[in-house]
Parts: sequence; C-alpha cells; structure tokens
Amino acid sequence: MRIVVGADHRGYEMKDQIAANLKQAGHEVLDVGTHNADSVDYPDYARAIGQALQDGRAERGVLVCGSGVGASIAANKIHGVRAAICHDTYSARQGVEHDDMNVLCLGAGVIDSQLALELVQAYVDARLSGEERYRRRLEKVAEIERQGR
Repeated sequence: MRIVVGADHRGYEMKDQIAANLKQAGHEVLDVGTHNADSVDYPDYARAIGQALQDGRAERGVLVCGSGVGASIAANKIHGVRAAICHDTYSARQGVEHDDMNVLCLGAGVIDSQLALELVQAYVDARLSGEERYRRRLEKVAEIERQGR
C-alpha cells in the first residue's frame, strides 16, 4: 500500500518511527515532513497529505501532531479526506471498515510509540466493508461535502 505520512514538530519523531515500521512491512511510504523539532504549523502537513491523496500518490495517510485534534480538524477541510483521531485499535480498524477513513490522526503527546504502531497496523490492515448500510451512510457524507455545509 502507498501511504503518505506527515507531522508537525511535536509528532515528527513518532512519524519517523511509523514510516520506518511501514517500510519494513513492505509498504511504499511518502514522507512529507517535518523532519526536526523546529516549530511548524500542522495545517501545512495536513494539506500535503491531502494533496498526495488527491493526486493519487498515496492511498492512505497518517498525520501526527501533539494531540491529534488540530491535525484532524485541518485534514477534514480537504476535499476527499476522511480523517479521524484514533487512540485505540478498534477505532483505527472500524474507521476504515465502516467510514472509509483515509487519514489516521495521532497525538504524540497522548499515546506512546508502541501503541501508535499498533494503531497504524490495525488501520492499514483494515478494508472498507461493502455492506449497504455503510455505503448509504458514506454517500450521505459525500453529499454533505458536495454541498459545503
């Protein structure tokens, strides 16, 4: 799977661990930064991840900031992005299976790196369910996005 990863200054170390783990598992990883502790703005990395998804350079994304909240808010402003903060494996898996989540947001100040790796594993292993009720709900979400409301 082609996965884009990004983080602000508070999440870059966790992002680097996630990227290395994904590569070791055989995934193609696009790292859009940041690469050090110099203060940067998380919306820039949300935008870079969203652009990679829109352009087809990646199928899914992982975005890390201090809490995961700002990253999630920013990423969800991008057309076609369905981002969520997940700090448990059930949500990381179910977010894909039921809600077609394509960006996993994590809070480096909330969880440790071991849990982050478990969450990413659950996320990349999950596949969208084809059940009618989930398709119907996703179409309603898409309609909200099209209307811009």
